Amino acid sequence: MSTTTMIDTTLQEPPIQVHSSGGTAAELRVTSVRRRLRRAWELTGSVLEWCFGLLSMLVILAVLATIPLLQFLSLGYLLEASGRVAQRGRFRAGFIGIRQAARVGSLVLGSWICLLPLRFLAGLAYDAHLIAPGSATARGWRVFMVLATALVVGHIVWAWFRGGKFRHFLWPAPLRLFKRFWRGGMYAQARDATWDFIAAWRLPHYFWLGLRGFAGGAAWLFLPLLLFGAATLLPEGPGPVLLSLLGGLLLTIVLLYLPFLQANFAAQQCLAAMFDVSTVRAQFKRAPLAFWIALFITLLFALPLYLLKIELIPREMAALPSLVFVAFIFPARLLAGWAVGRAEKRTAPRFFLSRWLARLGALPVAAIYVFLIYFTQYLSWNGVWSLFEQHAFLLPAPFVGM
Repeated sequence: MSTTTMIDTTLQEPPIQVHSSGGTAAELRVTSVRRRLRRAWELTGSVLEWCFGLLSMLVILAVLATIPLLQFLSLGYLLEASGRVAQRGRFRAGFIGIRQAARVGSLVLGSWICLLPLRFLAGLAYDAHLIAPGSATARGWRVFMVLATALVVGHIVWAWFRGGKFRHFLWPAPLRLFKRFWRGGMYAQARDATWDFIAAWRLPHYFWLGLRGFAGGAAWLFLPLLLFGAATLLPEGPGPVLLSLLGGLLLTIVLLYLPFLQANFAAQQCLAAMFDVSTVRAQFKRAPLAFWIALFITLLFALPLYLLKIELIPREMAALPSLVFVAFIFPARLLAGWAVGRAEKRTAPRFFLSRWLARLGALPVAAIYVFLIYFTQYLSWNGVWSLFEQHAFLLPAPFVGM
């Protein structure tokens, strides 16, 4: 081999490595980075949507809890969440319809944002009318307001039709609107999609579940609370004291079982489970610590909410304190379902020492709660009637005095 041939062979570039996928190593690395960035972006968007959906769900439940009869929808959802956690043993099973709630939240928030410029223009038009009523300027503003209203309302309707996501309210996509309008059938598609979206919420199911859960809880609480209330009507003497002590004792016993009776009822969808005390006793033996934690959190989260009933709340402001009620009661319901689900996964009772420690720990927790709520009748705006507003077990926002 000549010297020239050896030099030419040495100076040749190394062959480019081509993978079976059809690209070089550098191109594959760039594609992999892009794919990871896309997945990270989609994951971030999904997490943000879920968090927004959770907040929207709490707001929806809070609003429903302030409306007569629709309150049972809110209670039914909370019971359903507790029942699903009890069935599957996972907290995430209790977050029902969060993505659907995110869509409702984006519909409301996006529509509200789109209406803000319209409200500003309406203020200018009204000012023009006040300054120079009947003038050409006022008439021009009125015509402009009509056109702007038609444009904004059309944009909102088109955003709803496209799915109601928040990005749909930011860009009207006029070319897509023209193509879709040209194909026709928009009304039928909107009608079917709206019906499917409403049907997916299972409103009759939640209402019926909430109504039965309320009836079962009221049946357990009625006698102890009635004794509490009757004690305030008797003249001074040993009678009121005895009735109060008897009512407090009965209510303490009821509180030890009621959160888990309601969780079993929601899991089994059977009203008889609301009165199956033997099942709860057997479940407690298999998960005593979980039952104690659930009872402690349920009663602990219920106590601060009595402070919101000291003052009469205006009807237009009822949703704000109701949101606090729902935010505290929701995790308590999930914990009750978690305790029941944890017990259902086990077949043998726990060590007897843990069972007795949990029993001895549950009694003072329930007794302290009963002692404190007895005096809430003297602090609440509704007086004795507030004793029957057990938001931890009945309606989540019991503003019956509004």
